Amino acid sequence: MSTDPSTSQRTDSAETGGGTTGGETIEFQAEARQLLRLMIHSIYSNKDVFLRELISNASDALDKLRLAAYQDKDLGADTEDLHVELVPDAEGRTLTVRDNGIGMTRDEVVDLIGTIARSGTAELLAKLREAGDDARQELIGQFGVGFYSSFMVADRVELVTCKAGAGEGVRWTSTGEGTYTIEPVADAPQGTAVILHLKASDAEDQLHDYADPSVLRRIVKTYSDFITWPVRMPAQGVEEPGSESGPETLNSMKALWARPQKDVSDEEYAEFYRHVSHDWQEPLETIRLAAEGTFEYQALLFLPKVAPMDLYMREARRGVQLYVRRVFIMDDCEALVPEYLRFVKGVVDAADLSLNVSREILQQDRQISAIRRRLVKKVLSVIGALRDTEPEKYATFWEQCGRALKEGLLSDADNRDTILGASAFATTHDADAPTSLAAYKERMHEGQDAIYYMTGDSRTAIEASPHMEAFRDKGYEVLLLTDPVDEVWVDAVDGFDGTPLRSIAKGQVDLQTEEEKEEAAAKQTEFADLCTWMGEVLTEDVKEVRLSTRLTTSPAVLVGDEFDMTPTLEKMYRAMGQEPPKVKRILELNPSHPLVTGLRDARAAGKDESGTVELLHGMALLAEGGELADPSRFVGLLAERLQHSL
Repeated sequence: MSTDPSTSQRTDSAETGGGTTGGETIEFQAEARQLLRLMIHSIYSNKDVFLRELISNASDALDKLRLAAYQDKDLGADTEDLHVELVPDAEGRTLTVRDNGIGMTRDEVVDLIGTIARSGTAELLAKLREAGDDARQELIGQFGVGFYSSFMVADRVELVTCKAGAGEGVRWTSTGEGTYTIEPVADAPQGTAVILHLKASDAEDQLHDYADPSVLRRIVKTYSDFITWPVRMPAQGVEEPGSESGPETLNSMKALWARPQKDVSDEEYAEFYRHVSHDWQEPLETIRLAAEGTFEYQALLFLPKVAPMDLYMREARRGVQLYVRRVFIMDDCEALVPEYLRFVKGVVDAADLSLNVSREILQQDRQISAIRRRLVKKVLSVIGALRDTEPEKYATFWEQCGRALKEGLLSDADNRDTILGASAFATTHDADAPTSLAAYKERMHEGQDAIYYMTGDSRTAIEASPHMEAFRDKGYEVLLLTDPVDEVWVDAVDGFDGTPLRSIAKGQVDLQTEEEKEEAAAKQTEFADLCTWMGEVLTEDVKEVRLSTRLTTSPAVLVGDEFDMTPTLEKMYRAMGQEPPKVKRILELNPSHPLVTGLRDARAAGKDESGTVELLHGMALLAEGGELADPSRFVGLLAERLQHSL
């Protein structure tokens, strides 16, 4: 087991007894004791991670031995069966974590202690902050404090180590308080053993029984399942006579992301997906990504066939599993995956990342940002490729997770065009098949300068809207946007591939031919008095009354200005307990409808038809999905007009 003594400083021989050969007791400095207490009681939020730290150190020691043996053929080290071994002793209340790796000399053990004993709290933390990228050691063991997490679970810790090729070992012992002892050991085997004299288990303090084999299996499976070397534990119980059962290997060592893609079967990918996602189905698509150079990482990601049940829950957990050199760091790493890709599951394994001392929190730096950008671009490109090459898979994905993906149109301006290009939308062109914006543009009429859309509660409601009449009659395709997020992102997106998006329920609509425009200009004069009078009657409800070019069968319709809030968005705000500001809309009249021409004639004859005007406005309000301010008055006026007509 190694704890990177290269990062520490030597202490004076008077302070450490560096030149002696017998055992001696050495006192921690006052600052070191404070720092040690901080490590033991404050740095780690989960006591189980002590085993992760010790196994990580052991794995480092095995890696270093293999490299040393390769560089020095005369080292004389045993490299036949490199492994980590856990030996629990329930009766003696101990746990031993042993490796047959590179080991340490006495001076290296003293240097390890000296890192804390000499640096002190302020100096150590300052050194960690100031260390540049080139100066940092490998993450596992780079702080040299992971070993001290042992004191979270142990009253006393012994470390027995022997450097590969050396003839004598060293024993280091401490209770984590004021002193530690160090002494030579004549017959220590190659490698390092850490013997933990365990504290009593305490459920309230989340201190488990670490002499229980089942607890060790769970921790290894969680944190160290994919490290390169086998983690073994002696067979438990009494063996049957003649049986050949050997030690139990606790970790799978199957880091699929580190193996060539051709060597991994679909069944292995499916099994791994179930492991990381807790989904019983196979993944819809598997995504692999690797980067080399300034910083290295590998990723194995999955798209689901079925959206997670908590996909749209506010408190849902999201993110991918983060590993550093195959050692588990955190389960839901939100820093690497944006919220709108929360359906993506998988693993990112980095060679080096900036974490805090406990390795439980990522520090924001350029590496994190770079990995995040690469992951996002890769996932979006795979989704776009699915639509082009495997439309059935894409249709499944979009049905399940499309609404979440569209949230990125609001939160990720850098990838907005890519998200738009990878999205699909319901359309009047085909009731059964959503369309891409690129396909919409290919079908645009000659001279059409915008992508037309309308938002609403449902496809049925939009198709029945008066706003659709002229577009339907003239054969213009309209996107039908019914997801709640559609109400918001359409105002944030300028357009697609140089073509603006335009709501058919806002502003003016120009679908007329030159001949129709001449006829409309003549009618403006004919209906000018009616529009002015109706505007006065409805002055509390509308900002303007004008003739419409979008109606063919309905008598009237309410439209908004370009930046007005839609009725559906108003409903969403009210559902959230927020009353939106009142917005006056524009009432457009169909000059060809008998009700409108009748109103014009009644106005010319001097009749007071203000009640009919209110009814007309209420009808238009209901048709667009709005709510009547005074439903009882509307019903009374309607009953009066029906009675009069009968």
